[in-house]
Amino acid sequence: MANKISRRTFVKGLAAGAASVAALGVLGSVEMKYSAEGSDAGSGAGTIPVPAGNMSYTPGTYSASAKGIASDVTVTMTFDETSITDVQIDVSGETPDIGGKIGDEMSQKILAAQSCNVDGVSGATVTADAIKAAAADCISQASGQTVAVEEAQESASSDWLGTAPEIAEADITETVDTEVLVVGCGTGGWITAMTAAEEGAKVLVVEKRETATGIREDIGAINSKLQQEAIQEKPELAIDKMEAMQELVRYGAGYVDSDLIRVWINESGEMVDWLTDLLEKTGNYYMSLEGGIGNTADPGRDKAYATGHSPHKTEAAAKDDAITLNSTFQQHCDELGVEWKLSTSLVKLEQDENGKVTGIIAQDGNDEHYIRINASKGVIICAGGYACNTEMMQALQPQTLEMKINYSLGSTCDGSGIKAMMWAGAGLDPTHASMMFNRCCCLPTETAGYKTNGKWFWFGEQPFLKVNLNGKRFCNESGPYEFMLHSMEMQPYHTYCDIFDANNKQYAEQFDEVGCCRLFPFPNGAASNMGYDYVWSKNEELIEAGYLQKANTLEELAEKLNIPVDNFVATVNRYNELCAAGVDEDYGKERHRLTPVDTAPFYGIRTGAWHLTTLNGCRINTDMQVLDTNGEPIEGLYATGDCTGGMFATTYPNLFTGLACGRTMTFGRHAAKLVAAK
Repeated sequence: MANKISRRTFVKGLAAGAASVAALGVLGSVEMKYSAEGSDAGSGAGTIPVPAGNMSYTPGTYSASAKGIASDVTVTMTFDETSITDVQIDVSGETPDIGGKIGDEMSQKILAAQSCNVDGVSGATVTADAIKAAAADCISQASGQTVAVEEAQESASSDWLGTAPEIAEADITETVDTEVLVVGCGTGGWITAMTAAEEGAKVLVVEKRETATGIREDIGAINSKLQQEAIQEKPELAIDKMEAMQELVRYGAGYVDSDLIRVWINESGEMVDWLTDLLEKTGNYYMSLEGGIGNTADPGRDKAYATGHSPHKTEAAAKDDAITLNSTFQQHCDELGVEWKLSTSLVKLEQDENGKVTGIIAQDGNDEHYIRINASKGVIICAGGYACNTEMMQALQPQTLEMKINYSLGSTCDGSGIKAMMWAGAGLDPTHASMMFNRCCCLPTETAGYKTNGKWFWFGEQPFLKVNLNGKRFCNESGPYEFMLHSMEMQPYHTYCDIFDANNKQYAEQFDEVGCCRLFPFPNGAASNMGYDYVWSKNEELIEAGYLQKANTLEELAEKLNIPVDNFVATVNRYNELCAAGVDEDYGKERHRLTPVDTAPFYGIRTGAWHLTTLNGCRINTDMQVLDTNGEPIEGLYATGDCTGGMFATTYPNLFTGLACGRTMTFGRHAAKLVAAK
């Protein structure tokens, strides 16, 4: 929805808040950078400060758009000869409860400052930056000057946590009682709600969106019935539980809770069996095991485990778009009597005098009234991580912001669940981590970083040759996604280029990948999440859009990618020599993944991180009770998923396919059974 605030309406409030308005620059001189028309505004060359009062405009209404985190943000501004008189901001396509709710606030700031150079909004930096860029465009149109947005000074020392809001009793106009309260409905919330209801509890789900979100296509588990059957034919798919635990501890450099890992190892198989039965009883879905662990005859540095399970539609249901996992889960919840409050956000947890969590204060997103929800058996937080809260990311994971490229299919979680639990006394993981896949790309004139808006590049995880912006190879391209990205973090501008040639289809099949990056059926016949032909059609779109570069010579490709030609050609020649020899003497990549770049046309693209979610959250024990800063459980409070910690650190172990999703669902089911039984 567009947010409209006129100058006349805004000025009515100035008398009551003169001090705060002065801080915004209304009562003082406001500077705006501009450069002469035709100069390079983006470089800052020729820009000089000009007081806002000295600007003159051609009266009228002007509009401009800029790319936000999930959509184009549109700003429409009206001017008289000397001032901005009206601002309308359309952020309807942005993430609800994050960028989608800041239009009014940004309108007020722009009107107050008479400038595009205003402070952003905590947690919604990308959308705020898009608004400022579009506002600068409007001012440029009206003034005839090229106006630039000043670079904000970023700080990692901000108080991202803050304090729990004080809500007056008189403002709480609704009270609801339940037994098990589930906060957030995505991968964890669905499983938690259905399990608690099956166990006989009265269940209420609170979700800030208008509809619940879904689960991922890969569900990681050990010792499911499907695995046991597959092992009979392919013994190499068997997973040693102790080996799996040790490997997960290694991925986390020891900063993990081995007892939590054991819960996933021991209970995930039962969870998948339950889910398989639930889905297959509908006749619309079947579950498959992704029965592949790579080329065991030519093993690489890092071992893969066949943990991935994927639900697929049956042939009879395939053409019915109304049949989805969400609709299936919703029907089951309805049959069990699960109650819902959608478009309702968690504000804070409520505790009694002994610290026990008794429920929450929530806010209705439609009329903004406050609701007290009492939960007699317990509150289970399934609210996700904080990948969309830029302020938290700057404080806790600034290195991730350097690597990521914004794309609308990333996380939409803002850390609200984590903050609410910490306000109630919860302790946070000491080591911060994220799940990042190398599946985002940017233009050859851009580099990675959270302010860069790019495109989805599923091909990015194929272990083709990768070079830095100096045109040089810098690591073994084969292995966990984040090993590649962490190596990229050490390179200039935290960006690299994927390089491949006309034989890429043959090589992609030869790579024998596992998990969601596999583009061909698994050895046991299970379908891949994405097929090569579909992914290549998306690559063709990237060529048309100017992202993926296609060239007849290596020299031409280097020029199109804006990397040094001589370095690049020398790198490719050296790489081709290693491929011919079948031994990677430089970085140790497996023989079957040493594929030459020698057949035109040649392809290249600038690549960065696709940030799916954060993985550090509040500490929990093996009963999924949230722990305080001393490691003691907070009575009445439970959690699962990306708002919790203890399972991951430093690197996401993607060679355990579907691990994060399987962990979330397993822990949610565990918590639901325990809380419902109270």
